Amino acid sequence: MKFRQVHLDFHTSEAIEGIGRDFSKQQFQEMLKTGHVDSITIFSKCHHGWAYHPTTANEMHPGLDFDLLGAQIEAAHEIGVKTPVYLSAGLDERLARKHPQWLIRNQQEVISWTGDFMTPGYHQFCMNTPYLDVLAQQVEEVVKNYDADGIFLDIVGVRECYCQYCVADIRERGSDPRNLEDMRKLWEETYARYAKRMNDTVHAVKPGLPVFHNSSHVDRGRRDLAHVNTHLELESLPTGGWGYDHFPLSARYAQTLGMDFLGMTGKFHTSWGEFGGYKHPNALRYEAALSLANGARCSIGDQLHPGGKMDLATYTLIGEAYREVAAKEEWCQDTTGIADIALLSLEAASWAAGDGPIPQHNKHDTGAVRILLEGNYLFNVVDLEADLASYKVLILPDEIQITAQLKTKLDDFIAGGGKILATGRSGLSVDGSGFALDLGVTWQGISAFRPSYLRPSFELPSLRTASFVIYTEGQDAVLSPGGTLLGSKENSYFNRDLFTFCSHQHTPSDLQEAGAGIAEGRDGIYVAWHVFEDYAVKGSLPVKEIIYYALDRLLGNHKSLNTNLPAQGVTTLQAQPASKRWVNHLLYASPVRRGEGVEIIEDLLPLMNTEVTLVTTEQVKDVYLAPQNESLPFNQVDGKLSYTVPLWACHQMVVIQF
Repeated sequence: MKFRQVHLDFHTSEAIEGIGRDFSKQQFQEMLKTGHVDSITIFSKCHHGWAYHPTTANEMHPGLDFDLLGAQIEAAHEIGVKTPVYLSAGLDERLARKHPQWLIRNQQEVISWTGDFMTPGYHQFCMNTPYLDVLAQQVEEVVKNYDADGIFLDIVGVRECYCQYCVADIRERGSDPRNLEDMRKLWEETYARYAKRMNDTVHAVKPGLPVFHNSSHVDRGRRDLAHVNTHLELESLPTGGWGYDHFPLSARYAQTLGMDFLGMTGKFHTSWGEFGGYKHPNALRYEAALSLANGARCSIGDQLHPGGKMDLATYTLIGEAYREVAAKEEWCQDTTGIADIALLSLEAASWAAGDGPIPQHNKHDTGAVRILLEGNYLFNVVDLEADLASYKVLILPDEIQITAQLKTKLDDFIAGGGKILATGRSGLSVDGSGFALDLGVTWQGISAFRPSYLRPSFELPSLRTASFVIYTEGQDAVLSPGGTLLGSKENSYFNRDLFTFCSHQHTPSDLQEAGAGIAEGRDGIYVAWHVFEDYAVKGSLPVKEIIYYALDRLLGNHKSLNTNLPAQGVTTLQAQPASKRWVNHLLYASPVRRGEGVEIIEDLLPLMNTEVTLVTTEQVKDVYLAPQNESLPFNQVDGKLSYTVPLWACHQMVVIQF
C-alpha cells in the first residue's frame, strides 16, 4: 500500500457541459508530481450515477466525449502513480429516478438520504434489490477493461431497510417485518451477500486486487465487517464533522487488526464537495504526520473540477505535507504499536453483547481517548477478540457491564497480572448482582443526585483538595472488606427542582461523606461516575487528573513512556522488529475553533527540550532524529532510556536503534 494517496472525488451533475475539456496528460502528471502523490483514486462512476468512460453497463456522462478514466490511468501509470478506481455503490441518482422501488425505506416509507425527490440530494439503494446485479456488472466492466490498481466502493454497510423487497424476503422466511431481531439478521445477510458478490466479481478477473467497501466508519468490535476488505481506509476529516479526536480513536483500534490501513483526511476547509475551500498547509502536515504516528498510510481528499484540470493551489498544498511524508516512509513501514493500556471500546462491547450499534462518536470512548492522549499514555483501543496479555491495564469506560464471556476474559487478564480501571456502571454484572470484580466496593444503586461530588483523598497536581463536581450519572457504593478508599462521594443538598434550587446552576455539596467515590480492590480501581462521558462533555481538569492518578497507581513502575510533552501533544511508540528499532513519534498542534465549530490548525509552535524516558532492558546502540539522521545524547541506566529533543515543530520522530 502506498503512503501518499489522493482520493479524487468527481461527483458531477449532468447539467454541466464540457466535462474533461481541460484535461491534459502533462498537466495531470505535473500536479501529481507537485503533490508528491504516489497513488490517486479516480472515478468510474459518481453519486450522480454517470460513468466517466465508454460503457455498456452504465451510461457515460452526457457532457463527456472521451475516455477520461482511461486517460487518467495512462497518465498516472506513465509516472509510476497507482490508480485505484472508485464506483459509487450506495448512491446512483440516475438510476434512483428510474427505479425508486430499489431505494432504502424506513417503516414510514421515507427514503434515504434525501427524503423526497423535490429536494436536491442523493437517494440510497438497498442491496437486496435488482440493483445489486446492475452494480456487479459495472464493477466487472471496470476490472476487465481497465488497469485498475484497486476498487473503492462507497456508501455501503449494514443498512436498516423496509423496502418491499426486504418485506417480501422476510415474509418468505416465515417472519414479519415487525420482528426487529429477524430484520437485523436480514440486513446483516444483505450486506454480507453484497460484499461477497463484489469481491468475487473483482477477484474472478484479477485475483488479489485490493477492494475497499467504505461506510465512513470502521465499526469497533465488528472484525467480520473489517475483513470483507483487503485493507482499511479510515475516513476522518477533522474539519468535516469528525473532529481531531476521531482519527486516533479509530486508528488505535485499526492497528490491532493486523491489516494495512490508511488515514483519510481532506484538503478542504470543511468537507467533501467544497470547491474553493482549502486548509492551511500546516493542518495537512499535522494530519499526515498523525497517520504515520498511528501506523497508517495517508490519503487526502480532493474534488476535480468538471473541466478536468487539476488545481495548482490544491496540489501545492498537498505537496507541503507529502514532501515530508516521502522523507519519513522508511521509519513508518511494517510497524506494530507498543501500548501499556487497552481501552475496551463501548461500541465493541455493545456489539459483543448483542445490543446492536451505538453512535460511533459515543462520549464514553471519545472522552477516554481524549484523556489518554492528553496524558501521553501508550494505549490501544480493543474489542473482545483482542489478546490482552501484553497490556498492563484495561479500561472499562462507564457502561460496560460484565457478561459471562467478558468475565472469563477478565479473569485470565487479571490472573496474568493485569489491572482494571472501571468507571460508572462498568464492572457490574449484567444479572444485577453487583460487581463481578473485586474493585474494593459494594454497589448499592444508581445515585439519586446529579450532579454529585468527589473529594479525593490525594492532592491533584494542579489543585488543592476540594469537593469536585461531576455532572454525569453517579453510583452509590460503599467500601467492601479489604478495599482501599481513595476518595469519597458527596451529594448535594438536593437536586435542582421547582422549589429546591440554589444559585445559577446546581446545588452545592452538603460536604457529608456519602460512600465511596473512588476505591481500589484486588482487581483494580473503581470510579463511581461516568467520568469519561463527563470529560467528553465538560472537559473538567479535576476529572482528568483523577483518572491520571488512578492509571499511574495501577501502572506503578511499569509505565513504558514518560514525557513532559504538553496536553495538546501526541506521542506514540511504534516498533519495527525487522530493523531492530523503535520509533517514538512526537506531535504537537493546538486546534482552535473558527466560524461555527470548525476546528482549525494554522500555527505550529516550536517546542523546546522535550524530555522522554522509555523503559527497555535491551541494549540501545543509538538514538537519532528521523528523517534528519542526527544523533541525540542519551542515557540508559537501570532499564530506563532517557533523551531530550532540543527543538522541533509539528512532528518529530526519534529512532531507538537496538
